Amino acid sequence: MKKAIIIGASSGIGKGISLELLKKNYKIGISARREGRLNDIKKMNPENVIIKAFDSSTEKNDILLDYFIKKLEGVDLIIYCSGIGIINKELDYNKEKKVNNLNVSGFTQVITHAYNYFVKKGSGHIVNISSIASEIGNGIAPSYNASKAFQANYLQGLRFKSSKLKLPIFLTDVRPGFVDTDILMGNKDKLLWVAPLDKACKQIADGIDRKSKVLYITRRWKIISLVIKILPESILLKFF
Repeated sequence: MKKAIIIGASSGIGKGISLELLKKNYKIGISARREGRLNDIKKMNPENVIIKAFDSSTEKNDILLDYFIKKLEGVDLIIYCSGIGIINKELDYNKEKKVNNLNVSGFTQVITHAYNYFVKKGSGHIVNISSIASEIGNGIAPSYNASKAFQANYLQGLRFKSSKLKLPIFLTDVRPGFVDTDILMGNKDKLLWVAPLDKACKQIADGIDRKSKVLYITRRWKIISLVIKILPESILLKFF
């Protein structure tokens, strides 16, 4: 039986991926701040779900991972789904710091600890749920897009590192566009190409199976990625 850890699994994409992995006969360890929601997932398959309530914006993610690794008796896959974005038109530093605490500091601690564990093990797979936002700046939420760019660049660096080490440690950068979750805050009808949550999570789970390097969800968002790369900033700034 394969074993996975999902950080940020109480709702949205994190919960959806957890359910997809259970369908694929994984045993999973899941964490998030809201213990009640974690318990709802555990009730669906109590023998194969281990839960721990945890805030990944703290500096104790190594303890969390070690807890799950011990409980699961080893792990093959570690997924980081925790993330936050805050509209910050006034550029309040405290809002930027809150985003970076989770999207940069929490992310880095999870990924480095996971990577070093897999180096010792000799193999493994790390997945991060980033965003198409990683490919462009954003004037009203600067830290969100910048932190997602940090994540994408960091995973690419670790792919280079794995190649030099000649170790089968796979790193998958998932870049969703709009997915029908609470983060849309009721704006679903105003947005482009909003994917149903179940469709998005199935595509992510299938991409994990393929060990994709970069995964656009849904696939049509790769078109937006190409457009972003060729349009001049003078045009892009009208949208961001």
